[in-house]
Amino acid sequence: MTERADDESGMIERADNAPTADALRFLERFAVIMSDSGYPRMAARVLAALLIADDGRRTAAELADVLQVGPSAVSGAVKYLMRVGMVARERAPGERRDHYRVDQTAWYKAAASSDEVFRRFEEGARDGAEVLGTDTPAGARMDETRRFFAFLRSEVPQLLHKWNELNAQPAEQSGSPGRGARSVR
Repeated sequence: MTERADDESGMIERADNAPTADALRFLERFAVIMSDSGYPRMAARVLAALLIADDGRRTAAELADVLQVGPSAVSGAVKYLMRVGMVARERAPGERRDHYRVDQTAWYKAAASSDEVFRRFEEGARDGAEVLGTDTPAGARMDETRRFFAFLRSEVPQLLHKWNELNAQPAEQSGSPGRGARSVR
């Protein structure tokens, strides 16, 4: 098994695309960040395992091997990740095994779909402020909550537009990690 340094990230992977000990430590750290943010633990580990794969895809058997878990744990995690739009299932013609692939636009789509969640919080907080009265401490908190989610609803679309513009530029032109001529809609 030969190892090579990845030019962009400095991470080391084995030639057979299996993660090295450094990559596995990173996988677990990233999974903790995701699970601390609300993702189910196994789904976070599966997504991290896909993210660190050079081609962003693995079979269920490969995921189980990388994560040292049983097939049922992988199955439940990929079902969750597919349901929330972070992972897609694909199969090449003539192959018998499914591959699970990270959706390159998943974070963008998650942010774009947040409007409905923000709207529900805004409306719920508006109802709370009306019931409690904005002249009470509790009502004032609910009104601030309403204003906060209204603010997010107005700003997120602008941020996503800005990301599309930035992401369409070559990395060296924008001074940030743009992908070059790639925007998300």
